[in-house]
Amino acid sequence: MKKFIRVGVDLAKNYFQIHALESENGPALMRKLKRSKMREFFSKIEPCLVGMEACGSAHYWARELKAMGHEVLLMPPAYTKPYVKRGKNDAVDADAICEAMSRPGMRFVPIKSAEQQAILMLHKTRELLIKQRTMTINALRGHLSEFGVIAAKGIGRVDELLDLAESDATFPAAAKAAMKVLASVLDEFDKAINDLEGELTSAHAQSEMVQLLDKVPGIGKLIASVVVASVPDPSVFKSGRDFAAWLGLTPRQNSSGGKQTLGGITKQGNRYIRKMLVLGATSLLNVVGKRKGALRDWVAGLLAKKPARLVTVALANKLARILWAIMKTGENFRTEMFAKA
Repeated sequence: MKKFIRVGVDLAKNYFQIHALESENGPALMRKLKRSKMREFFSKIEPCLVGMEACGSAHYWARELKAMGHEVLLMPPAYTKPYVKRGKNDAVDADAICEAMSRPGMRFVPIKSAEQQAILMLHKTRELLIKQRTMTINALRGHLSEFGVIAAKGIGRVDELLDLAESDATFPAAAKAAMKVLASVLDEFDKAINDLEGELTSAHAQSEMVQLLDKVPGIGKLIASVVVASVPDPSVFKSGRDFAAWLGLTPRQNSSGGKQTLGGITKQGNRYIRKMLVLGATSLLNVVGKRKGALRDWVAGLLAKKPARLVTVALANKLARILWAIMKTGENFRTEMFAKA
């Protein structure tokens, strides 16, 4: 069996580019493999270090290669780009991946299990259906407004809007037929979203860590499950601040010459979790006056000096750090920090 010190793999749909090194200064083996030959190639070499970009199908192939005995490292694509020497093709990308994985300061992405990716698929599908439902409601409102039928904003007002159109004697029959189609589509969206949330509830009941995170104020089963599924190993973050920075909830820095210059939050990283945390913090801010404890005092102190929207984002940052600490230590949330008054 051939022996390599490390192998860089550029993933694609049907073809994979291999850049393998037998020694640091030796020539590289560059080979283009069909998808069907991927397992065959790695089964004929000794277990070694394999690097890939954390892109489509990367977690699947990482699990497959780990099962063969190889050690697999996944890297953010943005972190491998500086190692591309010139031009853009699969061979150059595989070379850059092989070089990037050898750098001591490189950051790696934890490999997700099939179960974790399944939970994320539930979240992403739910998010897609919610967007499509919102688009359908907006289309329905726009069409009906052309016939003078309007209602107050909010998804809870859609039935009122449909009743108004149904009872309007001047409403054209063709428009009513189109309205009924949109209404039936909305019913299907509601049913599908409820089914997905039921699956997430079942997953919540099976995960101890999700149940631990669910006890944090402002964190429900949706936020808890997506955080646990997205972060297989919390130890990859050195601190809660690093975790918050990964979510894009820390101030952007533009510092030089020893002068610290901070701006707004970076909004980098996982947009879905960041949005969910901000929504959770918004709901928490609405009830903060009915609570007592260290967290309530901290929020009240900020509200005395800063706008509510800024405090909401700061609270989302705080919640992210609390979630990381619980995942790292396995401790329960200390209820005395935010108890009912």
